[in-house]
Amino acid sequence: MSKYIVKRDKDGIVWFTINRPEKWNAIDYDIMDGIEKTLNEVEENDDDKVLVITGTGSKAFCSGGDLSVFQNLQTEEEAYKMLMKMGMILHTLATLSKPTIALLNGLAIGGGCELATACDYRLASDESRFGFVQGKQGITTGWGGATMLLERMMIDKAYHLLLTGEIISAKEGKALGFIQQVFPEDNSIKSCKDFIAKEIVHSNKVVKAYKKVVNRKWAATGLRERMIEEIKECSALWVSNEHLVAVRKIMQKE
Repeated sequence: MSKYIVKRDKDGIVWFTINRPEKWNAIDYDIMDGIEKTLNEVEENDDDKVLVITGTGSKAFCSGGDLSVFQNLQTEEEAYKMLMKMGMILHTLATLSKPTIALLNGLAIGGGCELATACDYRLASDESRFGFVQGKQGITTGWGGATMLLERMMIDKAYHLLLTGEIISAKEGKALGFIQQVFPEDNSIKSCKDFIAKEIVHSNKVVKAYKKVVNRKWAATGLRERMIEEIKECSALWVSNEHLVAVRKIMQKE
C-alpha cells in the first residue's frame, strides 16, 4: 500500500493524501519525498491549478514526524539533516506559485500543524482538532512552523498556540484566524471544492502574479533564512534530555 496518494481531477485540483492511517498519517522520509516530488510537478504543470493536502480517514490529518523513525536521530547533526530536509520542503510549499490548501480531516499535531501552516489556506472538518505540541516534548517547531505561523497570524494569537501547546477544536482555530472555514465532516471534500470555486476565481496568471507579491515580501524579510535559524534551534533541543525523555514516554504508549 502506497504511503501517499496523488490524484488530479478535471478542475485542475491536485489531491495529495497522506495514506498512513495506522500511523495517524505521520510523516517519514517517503512522505517527505512524495510531497517534494508533487510540489515540483504542480509547479511545472500548467493544468494543475490548486494543491490540496489531506490525510486518509477521519482520525488524523497528520500527527507530525514519525517518531518510530526519527527517534533514531541521536546527534544534533542527524536531527538537523532531517529537520532541514522537511523545512525546505515546507518553504517550497509556502512559496509555490499556485494556491495550496490544508484540508484537516482529523487530528493535526506537531509537524502536522507546521505542514498546515505552510499552506495558503487551512480548511477543517468540524470534528478536527489541532495543536502545536512541540513545546510539551522539549523542542520547538522544527520545520520552520513558528516562522511561518508568525506570517499568518497576529503575534499574540500565534504565541498562544505555540506557548500553550494546547490541542483545540477547529472552531476555536477559526476564531483565532488559523483556520479559514469549518465544514461538516461528511461533506468536507465537496465543501473544499466549493471553497476553491468561490475563493480562487482568477486565472492562473493572476494568481501567480499575486503570489509573487507575497514571495517578494518574504524574500525581502528573509523567510528562508529565518526558518533555517529556527531549525538550528530545534536541532540543538532535539538531543536535550527533556526531549529524549518525552520521546521515550510517547514510544512506550505506542
